[in-house]
Formats: sequence, C-alpha cells, structure tokens
Amino acid sequence: MTSSKYDAMIQAFTQTPVFTAADARAAGIPVRMLSHFCKKRVIERVSRGIYRGSQAKIEINFQWEDLALVAMSIPNGVICLISALCYYGLTDQIMRQFWIAVPHASKSPQRPKTRIIRMRNMELGQTEIQLGITHIKIFDKERTVVDAFRYLSKEIAIKALQVYLCQKGSAKPNLDKLLKYAKALRVDLHPFIMALTT
Repeated sequence: MTSSKYDAMIQAFTQTPVFTAADARAAGIPVRMLSHFCKKRVIERVSRGIYRGSQAKIEINFQWEDLALVAMSIPNGVICLISALCYYGLTDQIMRQFWIAVPHASKSPQRPKTRIIRMRNMELGQTEIQLGITHIKIFDKERTVVDAFRYLSKEIAIKALQVYLCQKGSAKPNLDKLLKYAKALRVDLHPFIMALTT
C-alpha cells in the first residue's frame, strides 16, 4: 500500500497532541490510512478513533494523561463531576470513567471509558488548568461540589462538601462563591453546610 499521496497531509498531525479520525478525514486522509501511519509510527492510536502525533510534546503527569487526552478530543467538553472531584482531591472515589460535560443542545460524542453529561449553564464556574503545556477546561471546585449534589449520590456529594469546607491555606473554601453557584443552579446547600460546620 502506498502512502505517498497522504504523507504530506499526515505531517500536519505529527505534532498534534490529540486528534480524531474525523479530524483526519476532514483533512483528506481516509480512516483506513490511519492504521498504516500507526504501523509506521508516524502517529499513535490512543483509543478508538483518537490519535496523537508521534512528535507531539505533551508533558502531563501520568495520572492525568488519559483524562487530558479525552478532554482535548471533545472541543466543547469540560471536565466535571467524579473526574473533577478526583483532580481537586475532594473524593476517595476511583475514576473508572472520564466525566466530561458538554452543552445540553450538543450531540453527545462517543469516547471509550467516558461518561458524557449534557449540562446547561456551561459557563458558570468554567475555568482552565494547565497539564504539562496543555490547557484543559474544567469546572472549578465550587461548581463541582454543587454539581455533585445535582448528579451524584448524596453520600459522594456530602463527602465532597465536607472535604471542601475543611481545606486550608490557598485552597480554603469560598462560601460566597459556593452559595452563589448553588442559588444559580437551584441547589439548597444551607442544611448541609450547617450540619457540617456546627
């Protein structure tokens, strides 16, 4: 099989930290050629339909690498819920799936080991973290705690709130922001905060 026709096209992806089969197809590279370029080690298959360039510089803590790659492959995606709780150290849950929020009106993309949550008000609490040289969208701690009460079990949510309220120093809780988010998302946190702080 000759690849000369597509050699120049694939070069654009050799330094790309993450791209999808659809991205390659849009650039004129047939999906069947991707396995060929993987064998030649020009690109690397991360998971089904997700690839990265062999020369891509992605210096991410191994613990977060797969999460970052999945998040990067979903243009409007924001790390949320269990994945965000794990990142912030607000839960003892094991991240068996990558939790990514997408706008409610958008189509839910399919990714391996990924739980897609369609949410409204995606701007509230959305921030960025830097993993290696890459900036990834994630909900801040306060939005994550409020969302835990909306989407997860009460046990997980209360534990997250408890850990959040006990943080010290630069990570100390911002109750004004937390309650502002709770009001915007129609979650009554007052009884839980009272129970945990008295």
